[in-house]
Amino acid sequence: MALRIEDYALIGDCETAALVGRDGSIDWLCLPRFDSDSCFAALLGEPKNGRWMIAPEEAGEVSRRYREKTLILETTFKTSEGKVLLIDFMPPKGNSSDVVRIVIGIEGRVKMRMELVIRLDYGLTVPWVTRLDDGTLRAIAGPQMLLLKTPIEIHGEDMKTIGEFTVEPGERISFVLAHTQSHLPAPELPDPFLSLEETKRYWCEWSTTCKQAGRWSEAVLRSLITLKALSFAPTGGIVAAPTTSLPEKIGGNRNWDYRFCWARDATLTLLALMGAGYFQEAHAWRDWLLRAVAGSPEQLQIMYGVAGERRLWEWEVPWLQGYEGSKPVRVGNAAHNQLQLDVFGEIMDALYQARRGGIPESEPAWAVERALLGHLASIWREPDDGIWEVRGDRRHFTHSKMMAWVAFDRGIKSAQEFGLPGPVDDWRRICAEIHDDVCRKGFDAELGCFVQAYGTRELDASLLLTPAIGFLPPTDPRVRATVEAIERELVVNGLVRRYDTGSSDDGLPPGEGVFLACSFWLADAYVLLGRVEDAERLFDRLLELRNDVGLLSEEYDTQQRRLVGNFPQAFSHISLVATAHNLTHIEKPSKQRAGSPATHDP
Repeated sequence: MALRIEDYALIGDCETAALVGRDGSIDWLCLPRFDSDSCFAALLGEPKNGRWMIAPEEAGEVSRRYREKTLILETTFKTSEGKVLLIDFMPPKGNSSDVVRIVIGIEGRVKMRMELVIRLDYGLTVPWVTRLDDGTLRAIAGPQMLLLKTPIEIHGEDMKTIGEFTVEPGERISFVLAHTQSHLPAPELPDPFLSLEETKRYWCEWSTTCKQAGRWSEAVLRSLITLKALSFAPTGGIVAAPTTSLPEKIGGNRNWDYRFCWARDATLTLLALMGAGYFQEAHAWRDWLLRAVAGSPEQLQIMYGVAGERRLWEWEVPWLQGYEGSKPVRVGNAAHNQLQLDVFGEIMDALYQARRGGIPESEPAWAVERALLGHLASIWREPDDGIWEVRGDRRHFTHSKMMAWVAFDRGIKSAQEFGLPGPVDDWRRICAEIHDDVCRKGFDAELGCFVQAYGTRELDASLLLTPAIGFLPPTDPRVRATVEAIERELVVNGLVRRYDTGSSDDGLPPGEGVFLACSFWLADAYVLLGRVEDAERLFDRLLELRNDVGLLSEEYDTQQRRLVGNFPQAFSHISLVATAHNLTHIEKPSKQRAGSPATHDP
């Protein structure tokens, strides 16, 4: 049986990442980048599609944790024979991508088994396996080469590499798996024990920057470490998740590739990083954003590759059965060429917040922003695909229009506060026009609240952001009424759905879990409305949904009581950090983002 999503933990080297199960099996790993083809794909298929398992031969009790302030995973297995510790980590990227696994005997004599199944090209290609002179295993298929070095005896069996060994107290047995290009000489593999100390030092030093967040400081640091692990160090891009096609509903087809960088996450990511003291990472993310969106404004995308790639063509992998039979397995994301007006507002807001936060100005930034506003002025009246990337007909989504207003509002503020040149009077006029349009067409007088799209009566959790983005103050009765309507209609067991997939036509069969970021947004709205106790109660409830090592996926299935969607999800952890800061920091991200409007709005 497949492990539950929450049974996995993350290790990574800030260029790619692996998922390690409670059973000691690495079931997902793409090398050398997050968006590369996988060499282990058992997560989305079967063990024959690639995995690396190290565990006792006898089943027993399992517990695990991350070493304090690090991304080093420790799994303890206790059997009738004794107890062993399995340490898993990926050293920060050197000349190759390395996975290091160390087995340490604690009690008794425990019989262990290692099973390595390398399957490149998303679980399809069996490599050609040979031995180097020093006994290192070498696996080659096309451009890829993997090397395994271990002191134990290993042998081939049924297209797998097997090792059986016994661990005694104090004994340490290491395994190093390295990846490089097959046309290059085999690299020198790292010393596993020296790498362990260096990796520990790297993460502990990085963690010392993190600002306190009251009683939630530990949860915030774990989320920030996760966010750092999802960053692509060479460019500063941050992937939404290291996985593809983990379903939003078990057995369903809402399965997407999230190994890319979403512009929509820009502002909250910046505020979360700056609020925790990580200005270097915020600077790198800002620079990635600018490089990615540079070019013709008409060709702005909602997401890009980790280095800013634009062609993210979507295709299906027919030989993988999908997580718990959830088909199809998708690679690439067709939503990359959708029109989403909210992205303009996110980019303008992120760059404005970066200026306010003291991140040094980038020379082309303002020119890019002015070009984006010039294009947005001509298209904001058009329907779009919305924040949730619906695959149905385009509509006039209320949140999209609000974010178009944000774009011009932040343009005006940037010009006013930083002395930047621009047609401010034109922007003021457009800003007022958009605001009036939203208040007339996006607000349903009969329902007494804002609705998902013009002319509909559906609700949408994105409307919880109305006061946080500064479109209306939290004291406005329309804001309070909208929050209360969402509480009535979209909250399930205390958690928030994005929208009703049964009544809202998004071009897909209905059914998904509650969306965790939206649930954090409700807590943020509570803070702005002065309902602090409600915010703390909801925040604590959300923290209980994390798995045993503090990780969250995209969604949560309230009926089956399990995490669903791609995992771990950057946006969930970004939202966690933001809510913790809203509850504990004097300068709250939601108030910092909202500020005061640059124009006088009705």
